[in-house]
Amino acid sequence: MSSKKRNWKPQTALVHGGTLRSQFGETSEAMYLTQGYVYETAQAAEARFKGEEPGFIYSRYANPTVDMFEKRMCALEGAEDARATASGMAAVTAALLCSVKAGDHIVAARALFGSCRWVVDTLAPRYGIEATLVDGTDIANWEKAVRPNTKLFFLESPTNPTLEVVDIAAVASLANSIGARLVVDNVFATPLQQKPLQLGAHIVVYSATKHIDGQGRCLGGVILSDKKWIDENLHDYFRHTGPSLSPFNAWTLLKGLETLPVRVRQQTESAAKIADFLAGQPQIARVIYPGRADHPQADIVKKQMSGGSTLICLDVKGGKQTAFAVQNALDIVLISNNLGDAKSLITHPATTTHKNLSDEARAELGIGAGTLRLSVGLEDTDDLLEDIAQALQAAK
Repeated sequence: MSSKKRNWKPQTALVHGGTLRSQFGETSEAMYLTQGYVYETAQAAEARFKGEEPGFIYSRYANPTVDMFEKRMCALEGAEDARATASGMAAVTAALLCSVKAGDHIVAARALFGSCRWVVDTLAPRYGIEATLVDGTDIANWEKAVRPNTKLFFLESPTNPTLEVVDIAAVASLANSIGARLVVDNVFATPLQQKPLQLGAHIVVYSATKHIDGQGRCLGGVILSDKKWIDENLHDYFRHTGPSLSPFNAWTLLKGLETLPVRVRQQTESAAKIADFLAGQPQIARVIYPGRADHPQADIVKKQMSGGSTLICLDVKGGKQTAFAVQNALDIVLISNNLGDAKSLITHPATTTHKNLSDEARAELGIGAGTLRLSVGLEDTDDLLEDIAQALQAAK
């Protein structure tokens, strides 16, 4: 890649980065729906399996369409290498489990998506991997949790669903001081509004299902890091366990990346206006939105994020009954546990995404009976404001 290409702005890289054209010179990226590949000779097959000759071997390992998606994500994230996976949770699980072995210790922020938390504190211990969950907003908690066998830190920021923000640079510095690595789930910020690798993180994971596709079409995930870590840790795990992304989904995600900046910019602008509106409504007990001055970690938001979020966390007065009434009264906003979509979506975390946590665990995370998570889409902002206003009024 030339120096000119390395200096492309995100909008340009997301249209052209990593493109691999066939002999036909197609404009849109080709979709290589193939399981295997043919070799000119037996010697060529041997050379390719030895790594002496470049090329593809089997689509569980690598595929031209998937390769384009991985390279485009590297250009956006500023990463040396990447592996695309079948889902966001496949990315999280692979990034964590390939990094540790029996006898190692993981420290993770307790504010995690429900499935991520299950991998850390239920699945990992089954394989002899210890795990400690901490309040990630205070670096002192990370320091206290460190043990001689601590090998990995894991966090998401902003968090799901309460939009807590963790000081990535501080946690990365601590990880470096003890020889551990930091994995950051960057879904809520998107790669456009937060750059974990630039802040010192070692590995970044995404559910590409969310903003990267952003149109409710397919599942996908991606892990990004330096080439050395991927070669020494992820490569064999990925090759032998098979969490690979399908070429069709990779092609769909490539199309999503082309419009990612336009979509995220509009969604963030709308979310900021809606958050301000909600903060002034008497039916609302609390609004959490990165970018507002009343965000609990507003100083860290300013330091590490270039924008707010497409997500809003709010607590309605009246608990579950009122929260359900608000959702049921919405006309434009749809009830769904997905996020980062072109359509505005709302969910009640206590009964959906975080229902498997105990009442005490949800209380620790600030998830109450009246908590709602709103993912703002691409509809007209004024239409969304009117829809939310009438729903609040109807739920009184």
